[in-house]
Parts: sequence; structure tokens; C-alpha cells
Amino acid sequence: MIRALWLALCLAPAAALAFDLNGVALGAGEADARRVMPSAYCKPLEWKSRAADTRCDDARIVFAGVPARATAYLKGGVIEAFDLRFDVERREHVMSQLKSQWGMPASEGTESVGRREQPVFRARWKKGGEQALLSVPEDRKRATLRIWRGDFDEEIYRVR
Repeated sequence: MIRALWLALCLAPAAALAFDLNGVALGAGEADARRVMPSAYCKPLEWKSRAADTRCDDARIVFAGVPARATAYLKGGVIEAFDLRFDVERREHVMSQLKSQWGMPASEGTESVGRREQPVFRARWKKGGEQALLSVPEDRKRATLRIWRGDFDEEIYRVR
């Protein structure tokens, strides 16, 4: 019985255990990022960071049926985060897809952000050490979906 349970866990698809971008989960390799983002330009980061050493940038993809631009951040050849940008007009469609794929968000609502307290719709998901954040500013044309693990979000732009 224990052996059958262990085997089932080992054979479970990675996407079922983590957040993903078009079937590529956090923790996958650079080759997987290039497979789903073939137009990405991969290069070393221009700054020192504990979170990543490489970024595969400006890929044109389709996510949840919506045209988008994507960036993958890697550390030691392993994907640590994704950053996805798409038109604000497609928010409801993307949100519907995310809920069906990842379940209900841990939090969802409009927040006031920045010095001018601009309204931004945000939805957050958490699974273990992984997180996803959908941000849709009401006064902008682009929405952002960030997916990361660990302390990536705090470390990526920290000055060293």
C-alpha cells in the first residue's frame, strides 16, 4: 500500500503539484522554458541577485487563449519565476482560466497602490512555497501575472 502511494506521487504530473505556464512548472529546466517560449531571448541578468542569474525575456506566447508576453527567470538552469503580461481587457477570461486550473485564489479584490493610491485588482494563489499574483491596474493597458517560488519576489531586485 505504501509503495503504491509512493509510486503514484512520483508519477503525478509536475503541473498538478505546482503553478505552471503552459504546462511548464516552476523548477523545470531552461530547455522546458525554451520549449514553451521559443521566441524568448535568454541572457544573464544585468544585475547581481540571489533569486536568478538568467532571464529568458520578451517571448510572445498564448496563455489561457490570450496573446501575451512572457519572461522566465532561472537560477542555475532551473526556473524560479515567470512574469506574464497581457491586455487588461482579457482579465475576466484569464481569471476564469486560472480559477479552473489553480482553484479559488487565497485573496481577491481591489487595492489602492502607490503614492497616488491607484486602484489595482489583485488575486493571489499560494501552494506550499509557491505563489502567483495577478495584478490588473485600472488605469493601464497591461495586466501582469507573476508566478514564483520561495523568496524570489523579495530578492530579485534587492540591491547587493
